[in-house]
Amino acid sequence: MASNQVSVKVLPEYIPEESNPSKKRYVFAYTVIIENLGQAPAQLMSRHWIITNGETLKTQEVQGDGVVGQQPRIEPGEHFEYTSGTVLESPVGTMQGSYKMVDDDGEFFEVNIPVFTLAATNSVH
Repeated sequence: MASNQVSVKVLPEYIPEESNPSKKRYVFAYTVIIENLGQAPAQLMSRHWIITNGETLKTQEVQGDGVVGQQPRIEPGEHFEYTSGTVLESPVGTMQGSYKMVDDDGEFFEVNIPVFTLAATNSVH
């Protein structure tokens, strides 16, 4: 299966009630929608995120099995949606990454997650 047969859409959201700007704590949630556009099932095995602080450009990498404790199998035409979160030290940052997936033939493939912006309300000028 080709990686372009899996679509990833990310919807980031700033969570002001959990943030504390005076302590450089900015909390973000992001909802990810993974859609299988191909003709065969695919299972998400692992994730790799690169989170960049917008002010210092310091990066943090997060890797692990599955997402939110699951390794979802996504049938053709189906989607899997989950929400997770991250904390930044600045009001603006970015995330990008990839998912390692496997098809029913045991072939692994990588699905890139394009860079998206995390921005606290009223922080982008």
